[in-house]
Amino acid sequence: MTLEARGLAFGYRGHPVGSGIDLALEAGRVLCLLGPNGSGKTTLMKTLLGLLPAQGGEILLDGRPLADWNPRERAARLAYVPQAAETFFDFSLAEMVEMGRTAHRGLFARPSRRDAEVSRAALQTLGIELLAERPIHRVSGGERQLALIARALATEAGLVVLDEPTANLDFGNQMRVLAEIARLRERGIAILLCSHDPGHALEAADEVLLIQKGKTFTRGRPADVITDENLSRLYGIEVRYHGPHARPVQPAPRAS
Repeated sequence: MTLEARGLAFGYRGHPVGSGIDLALEAGRVLCLLGPNGSGKTTLMKTLLGLLPAQGGEILLDGRPLADWNPRERAARLAYVPQAAETFFDFSLAEMVEMGRTAHRGLFARPSRRDAEVSRAALQTLGIELLAERPIHRVSGGERQLALIARALATEAGLVVLDEPTANLDFGNQMRVLAEIARLRERGIAILLCSHDPGHALEAADEVLLIQKGKTFTRGRPADVITDENLSRLYGIEVRYHGPHARPVQPAPRAS
C-alpha cells in the first residue's frame, strides 16, 4: 500500500489552508506530521483520506488517483483514527469496533463470525477486551481513544492514519499505542501519524514532515529534523530539546 501527494493544495471551499505539499508513504513505514496548532495538519490528513477534495495537485493511492477509488474501496484500504469522536448512541466498545468491518460486509449486513473475531482481537491488542460490553459513554476518554484505534485495526487496512492518537492517554497507554504502531509497521502497514510530541516522532517514525502555516517547513529523518533550531523556528519560541520534552528557554532576569 502506497500513498503519495504531489504539489497538494488543501483546505475548505473558499478557505485555502495549505499548498505545495509533497510526501510519499510506503508499506512498513511511519511518517509523522509535526507542527503547531492551526498549521493545517488535520485538514491535510482529511484531504489525504479523501474526506475533503484536494484543491490542487494530486493524491495517488497505489499509483492510482485517490478520486478514482470509490468510498467503500478507500475505506477498506485507509483506516482513520480521529482526535476524538462523539456518538449520540450508547454503543458498546465491541459494537463500535465492529463498525470498522463495515467496508468488508456492507453498511446494513449483519456482522459475521469473522467480523466478531477480528474485532475482539483488536480490543485484546489494545488491552481493553474486558471493557468490550461496556457502553462507550461509560468509559474514560483514554479508553475511548484506545477503542477508536482498535476500530481502525479491525478494518485490516493497509494504511492507518492516526490524528493525535495519544491524546487523553496516560503514559502507560501512550507507550502501548507507540508499541502497537511499531508492531503494525513490522506487519507491513503504512502509518501516517500526527502528533504534537517530538518524542513520539523520534520513537516511532521513519520520516518527519514539519508543517507550518500549511506549508512544508522541512522533512527528513527524525534525528536530522527534530533539532533545537527547527523546533524554535517552527513553534516561534526558543527551545532546547532534551529527551522526551522540548523546554522553552527562559529569558535571563533583568538586573534591578
